[in-house]
Amino acid sequence: MKLRIAPAAVFALVVSAASAQEQTVAVTVSMAERMEPMQIERMALGQGGLSEEPMWDDRVAEIRALRPAVIRLFIQEYFDLLPAPGRYHFDALDRSVDTILRTGAEPIMCVCFKPQVLFPVVDQDIVEPNDYDRWEELIFRMVRHYRQRDPRIRYWEVANEPDIGESGGCPYRFQPENYTRYYQHTVEAILRADPDALVGGPALANVRSPILPALLEFCEKEEVPLHFVSWHIYSSSPQQVRGTIDHVNGLLKKHPGLQVQTMLNEWNVDLSHPPEDPRFQPCFVAEVIWQMKEAGLDYSCYYHIRDWHVAMEPFAKFMSPQGTMFMYRWWNRRPQYDGLFDYQNVIRPAYFTFKLFSRLTGERLRVTSASQTIHGLASWDEYLQLYNVLVWNYSTSPARISLNLADAPGNLTARPIVLDAVTTSNDENARLKSERPIDLIREKANLEAPLEPYGVRFWSIERR
Repeated sequence: MKLRIAPAAVFALVVSAASAQEQTVAVTVSMAERMEPMQIERMALGQGGLSEEPMWDDRVAEIRALRPAVIRLFIQEYFDLLPAPGRYHFDALDRSVDTILRTGAEPIMCVCFKPQVLFPVVDQDIVEPNDYDRWEELIFRMVRHYRQRDPRIRYWEVANEPDIGESGGCPYRFQPENYTRYYQHTVEAILRADPDALVGGPALANVRSPILPALLEFCEKEEVPLHFVSWHIYSSSPQQVRGTIDHVNGLLKKHPGLQVQTMLNEWNVDLSHPPEDPRFQPCFVAEVIWQMKEAGLDYSCYYHIRDWHVAMEPFAKFMSPQGTMFMYRWWNRRPQYDGLFDYQNVIRPAYFTFKLFSRLTGERLRVTSASQTIHGLASWDEYLQLYNVLVWNYSTSPARISLNLADAPGNLTARPIVLDAVTTSNDENARLKSERPIDLIREKANLEAPLEPYGVRFWSIERR
């Protein structure tokens, strides 16, 4: 006999099953335990490699609101910096640099171009210029130009994904021995033009490339300046992202003579197989940044700010037909999930995760959680007289949190915000939904709240 169940009973069973799966997790914010400056602005952004146009110049206000400390920029060949021997052209690049400066961020200037004058043959394996003196003169003039324009332009990165060549969007594929030689020539010219510049690299696609150990050994042995090391990863696993940081920190321990910053300056989900749940990417951003902070990473640059269609002609001038076609197919024929803004310049939900992170100002407070999938960050802003708490559920299962505000300084008012990653509205009030303020007394400074799968919640807390 076939059992018939009324629709209302089916709904009750579903609700009951969901409730049974929902766990309550204790999360504690130690309001009196101030650790160090949060410096969340160092978990920043990048854009470039696609066009000589300033790709997001009409979004300066929105990016400024995120308060990024740095924004990485590719100095690619389409900027045409050396159109003829002894003739230098910086006007096009100036526009992209100025766009970054208008946000209040420092540009990270990534050197990844091959002027035809110095690289007359298009070949990704020809990576050194035919005249290092002229190469150094070009680098010297470029760095001096930008030092004179704005003293905030300090970071100079040598190469982008030099371990994989044109499939990384840049026209060269290095080996350890020629990368170290190229690096030395380039940084000598940079530092001659600006002794206060910060130089580094190699911005690897694969952090385990032999180029990085070779660079560390070379710089320590030869006393060549190295102020930061950089690399990339695209993975939908925050643990894999964390693994790259741990790997680099392990390499650095073998070279105690080097004092360098660590910079994961391209990261995002696995762009070949992006998760379909629209709630995933905003929560993923939160979880990855938490992993970065826990691992002691100095800087990161989420790639990227805006998705962009590429033109084939500029790349055909300095990349092989295969490399040019790769760029064209990847950016023009495949769906993209990189940008905080899509091709049509429409804001994506991940932007609002960065917006919430931008509110974690001041000193970091200790946050502990009883769960491996529910994490949080909190801060105290002395100037604003605000506590800021961000908690998320990096899980496919719903949960409830019991948020204990330990050592509360007095009676409090908490103003909750829920990130809505699903709504079709891009009104900030719809994406960051305010809930009714909650008054708390010092002796019972606890908050209860649900967290949906990949849910993100924020509280702004003030003394009453």
